[in-house]
Order: sequence, then C-alpha cells, then structure tokens
Amino acid sequence: MSELGFTSNEMMTIAASRALRNDDVCFVGIGAPSAACNVARLTHAPDITLIYESGTIGTAPDVLPLSIGDGELCETAVTTVAVPEMFRYWLQGGRISIGFLGAAQLDKFGNINTTVIGDYFHPKTRLPGGGGAPEIATSSKQIYITMAQTKRGMVEKIDFFTSFGHGEGGDHRKRLGIDTAGPTLLITDLAIWKPDPVTKEFTVVSLHPGVTRQQVQESCGWVVRFAEALDETPAPSELELKTLRDLQARTRAAHEGTGKEKAA
Repeated sequence: MSELGFTSNEMMTIAASRALRNDDVCFVGIGAPSAACNVARLTHAPDITLIYESGTIGTAPDVLPLSIGDGELCETAVTTVAVPEMFRYWLQGGRISIGFLGAAQLDKFGNINTTVIGDYFHPKTRLPGGGGAPEIATSSKQIYITMAQTKRGMVEKIDFFTSFGHGEGGDHRKRLGIDTAGPTLLITDLAIWKPDPVTKEFTVVSLHPGVTRQQVQESCGWVVRFAEALDETPAPSELELKTLRDLQARTRAAHEGTGKEKAA
C-alpha cells in the first residue's frame, strides 16, 4: 500500500474499469480484465454485457472466476450458448464492442504473446496459450489491454505471436484485411497508453498519481514515447476502492472455502 492509500494494481484495475461504458458488450479475459470489467459493472456501468469465452452471456458474478469454466459465470448469466455460437455469431458477427485482454508479453504495437517465453521448441516457460484471444483480437471492434509493467513483459519483440495487435504498425491491420480498430487502450499499473494515430505505437497519455516518466521507462523494454500534453490519472474514489476490495475479499473467501461455497 502506498502513502496515497491504494496500491498500483488497484489503480490499474480502477483506471481500466473507467474505460468501459454502460452500453458496452465486452468479451472478458480472466484475471485483471475480469476484475476491471466487474468493478465497472458494480459502479458506473450496471447494464454492461459481460461475455466469457465459455459461452456465458450477461454474466454478473458475485466473485471473480478462477477460469472461463467457473460455475459462477454460468449461474449468474442471462444465458449460456455453445462455444461455436459464441465465436461465430457473437464475436465474428461483430457484436462485441470491447475485447478486454491481458498479456504475458506485449510489444509497442499491441501484439500479444501468451504462448511461450523463449524458443517455442525449447521454452523457458510454457504459457497457457491463446485460447480465444487471437479471434477476440481481430473480431472485437476495439481491444483494451491491461498488465503490470516489467521489462520482461513489455518487450521490443515478443517471443511468439499469439494475438495480432497492430502488427508492424501503421496500416498493417488494414493491409491484411482486418477492419476492426485493434488495440486502442493499454492500462498498466503505472500509466495509461494509447496508440499513435499514424504509427500505432503505444504512447503514454496519462501517468498514475505519484508515477514519474523515469519509472515508466525503467519498467519498459522499448524507448517510451510520451504525449506532449501528459495527464495525471485521477486517483481512485472511495466507492471504486471499496467496490474492488469487497469484490476481492468475497473472491478470496469463496476460493478458500470460507464463503458461500462452504456455507452451502
């Protein structure tokens, strides 16, 4: 906990939640994206439609899911459809306004690696893989990405191309016939980034409270560009912090068997 009264991860999650609108239809990744989306649902965006890869539509979990197969998602969903319908009708049909993804590795053009660290055949670390993320990255109208900043995670060149961002930059998506916007927002524990309109390189547009340019650069593997008019991210409100902390407390209790699962 910082002297500001909140952690950098709390700032990241809350800043990410603020980017979502009440009328969004959001394809939610597990982990930090799920926390951000559900904070938005519990605060300023109560009518947001949250969709998880397992086919749950309009889910409203009381605790954060461990995976896309968590029963909490199906129990609280408006409906659950087959995975092929989820991808063919909802995602590829252009019905998803925001795809919210995390990343193990990310480059400055928003390309994501969640497959392997190091050589594919002789990896340092084998990661969970892409799942539906490659399709989400190209078929959602926009992509938001959230991750904690490290030089190991934010790299000049990703080790494996799992999900397509802006490729080599510029009009690379368009040249490949991909007509969605791609990554339009990156929220880290230090800053908010947006792609340059022309080059598509992520540029810092807002620093979180107490964060310096030097801190951002020291935890990033490429030379960081900063916007000329650099903002400061508003600190979390009391309501935002309480909502997030209550959600996390319920989640810990449920997963440790001290919450409603144990009572049942």
